[in-house]
Amino acid sequence: MKLEGKSLKKDFLKFILPSIAAQWVFALYTMVDGIFIARGVSETALTAVNISMPFTMALFSISILFAIGTSTVIAILLGQGKGKEANRVFTQNIALLVILSIIISVVVLIFLEPLALFLGATKNTLPYVKEYIGTLAPMAFGFILSYSFETLIKTDGFPKMATIIVIIGALLNCVLDYFMVIVFKWGVFGAALATGISQIVVILFYLKHFLGKNGTIKFSKFKWDFPVIWREIKNGTSSGITEMSTGITIFFFNQMILRYLGEEPLVSYTIISYMVSIITMSMAGIAQGSQPLISYYHGQGRRDRCQKLFRYSIVSVLVFSTIAVGLCFLGANQVVGLFISDQTSTLFTSSVAVFRIFSISFLLVGYNVVIGGYFTSIEFPLYATIISLSRGLILIVLSLFILTSIFGGKGIWWASTLAESLCLILSIRFLFLTRKKLAKYQNEA
Repeated sequence: MKLEGKSLKKDFLKFILPSIAAQWVFALYTMVDGIFIARGVSETALTAVNISMPFTMALFSISILFAIGTSTVIAILLGQGKGKEANRVFTQNIALLVILSIIISVVVLIFLEPLALFLGATKNTLPYVKEYIGTLAPMAFGFILSYSFETLIKTDGFPKMATIIVIIGALLNCVLDYFMVIVFKWGVFGAALATGISQIVVILFYLKHFLGKNGTIKFSKFKWDFPVIWREIKNGTSSGITEMSTGITIFFFNQMILRYLGEEPLVSYTIISYMVSIITMSMAGIAQGSQPLISYYHGQGRRDRCQKLFRYSIVSVLVFSTIAVGLCFLGANQVVGLFISDQTSTLFTSSVAVFRIFSISFLLVGYNVVIGGYFTSIEFPLYATIISLSRGLILIVLSLFILTSIFGGKGIWWASTLAESLCLILSIRFLFLTRKKLAKYQNEA
């Protein structure tokens, strides 16, 4: 496993930079769809893509749940010198994801309209939502397998290759979007088809690696080992929830906006949600990029290196979040302008204003994501899961209800900042508890 080098900091950068880039690319898949749909179809169709986003995020979250859970187990096994066991765990994971993908595709197609209505489709957006999700559903395996392969190829020691492959997929998605939406006028169907095809194509590149001679992790014969699957689920649940938290947040925000502000502000939140996705997934990139390293050294019992890697992650979050918020404030007009061409409209002005308010939460989100990822890496899944559930569901819903009851619809745009603040207090508390437990284990050893 190509993890150890002369400089731990260089190893850290070697893994997190490609991971962040890969996360950007995954976030841009849906954002590119939105831009082409807004320009090539209508703003109503753009809103439909936003309503559909919890579904696509659910596919990604299932993938990352097993990818991170499997990656943690594999990295620890490789750190312990158990290569054959790591191969069996890897192969079992891929087989399991294929089965899950088939089940998801069938269920979604059977219950397509109820799912669209549950996600918040209105009379105007329902046809677009059904068309978008209905096109993606048969290609669910592409989303789930491509994301899982991307994480595991980094665990195999090839983070740059992972980045190259996802960039190829993103470029292909842009080209296909242009032809299918703008040239062929296939609308929402064309955007969804372009995204699905792009995900499937990158799987072929990943398979070339894992079936080749260069990597450490290989396909092998295996017998179903359900205790290992459960171990993967425990270790990956927090990362899966983190990935899904964006979709859950979008779902609840959509419901509150429809209730307090009406349908038009959904366009504003659609634009915000794209940036939320990019920021959250960037922070997840830091957590996921450092995860194989931390798990590897944790498997070797080298606590000093684990702690240094965690500190590097926190510093990375500080730098990235500060830059991100600055760019969001300064570039709000440009970001909104990608989706709304009429810069004199009331919708454009209000979108810029609420986008700047919402971006304050970007200062905090990274710390919660990275701390949760750290707990996953050292196999403290309970703390990691509590953090992910809190920021992705419990605290965001609580904040929405509290602020809307006090300030009405205006409170919606501040809910994320309040939720992340409360979650950070919880995360810091868990860090202190973890240090005490690890110190106790070391003393007993």
